[in-house]
Amino acid sequence: MSERLLPALIGIVTGIALAVVLFVPYVARQYRRRGQLGAGHLALALAAVVYGVSLVAYVLLPFPQLTPDFCATEGAGGPQWIPFNFLNDMRKEATGSGVLSVLSNPALTQIALNVGLFVPLGMFVRYLFGRSVLITTAVGFGVSLLIEATQGTGIWFLYPCAYRLFDVDDLIMNTAGALAGAWAAPALRAVPGQRLTTPPGQPRPITWSRRLLASVCDLAIIKLSSTLCATAGIVVLMAVNGQLFGGNMPPTREIPGAGLVEVLGSWLPWLLLVIVLPLAGGASSVGQRIVQLRAVTADGAKPRPSVSLVRSLAGVGGYLLLIGMGGESPFGFLGQLFGLVSLICLFSTAGQRGLSYKITGLSLVDAREQPEAAAPAASEQR
Repeated sequence: MSERLLPALIGIVTGIALAVVLFVPYVARQYRRRGQLGAGHLALALAAVVYGVSLVAYVLLPFPQLTPDFCATEGAGGPQWIPFNFLNDMRKEATGSGVLSVLSNPALTQIALNVGLFVPLGMFVRYLFGRSVLITTAVGFGVSLLIEATQGTGIWFLYPCAYRLFDVDDLIMNTAGALAGAWAAPALRAVPGQRLTTPPGQPRPITWSRRLLASVCDLAIIKLSSTLCATAGIVVLMAVNGQLFGGNMPPTREIPGAGLVEVLGSWLPWLLLVIVLPLAGGASSVGQRIVQLRAVTADGAKPRPSVSLVRSLAGVGGYLLLIGMGGESPFGFLGQLFGLVSLICLFSTAGQRGLSYKITGLSLVDAREQPEAAAPAASEQR
């Protein structure tokens, strides 16, 4: 794989992985600020994360191998401090006098890449963060200076010398690219799926996409939390046993008690979010709260903890329990079947109540809706 393609591929894969980790906090922030999650805003946020990681990968990767003669074979030399020195490079690289010869000049191509590389940065900073052209350009300059300094110091002296050149022309052209991106940022308004259909504080209909988004958030929260807890438990156990800083990390099976710690850590978030939270008065799941949904009884009241527990086990909690108990047992198939039935019920039930709310007789309302507006008071019904 070429040295140019590898950093791009690593940046895209790592950026998508980071976007998955940041998905739930982003959804929560969007519902708090805008009252909804627009597909356009989500696409732009994903593009910004992937771009940011790809930018870092492109300017630093691939890391060269550190050898005894590293500086002699990989060293980039001293910094280039002469502004617009690329014009001299263009004259040196010129192979003719025609327009096509100028446009194909490697030095000009490099300058164009340095400008284009920072255009998305300017667009994202100004449009997504609402900064002025001046501030956006300053951010572009700062990011470029950080990158050039990182390259010029051999990744802050991790290497004995710089393996990429600090070039003031790169700094100038990167900043110009950020400026151009700031001017072009209004073009991002054309991305569909960004318009607010209702003011942020107003209730919205309960749609299948909103219910599905809540379930995805619940799944992501529990799965990511389980992974973090299990990993943290193993690290603590290794530190207690003196195996954390002993050179090569041993396989998990060779760490005394690791299996039990891993199982307990994996199931702890499920226990807290699926069992403890409903019994402690959490009528809705965390994912439903994120998308501003509230569980209510037929008369608009808050359900009892026992009913909330049944609702939790009849939803994402029950699905994860069956899948977690799966393996080669029939529970895995039952979990898949349960998930399929739940998904069908999500689309087919009135008000997108889904299987768990159908079983418990509960309903969902927008959390911004006043409790008394969710259903008539008992006295008024009589």
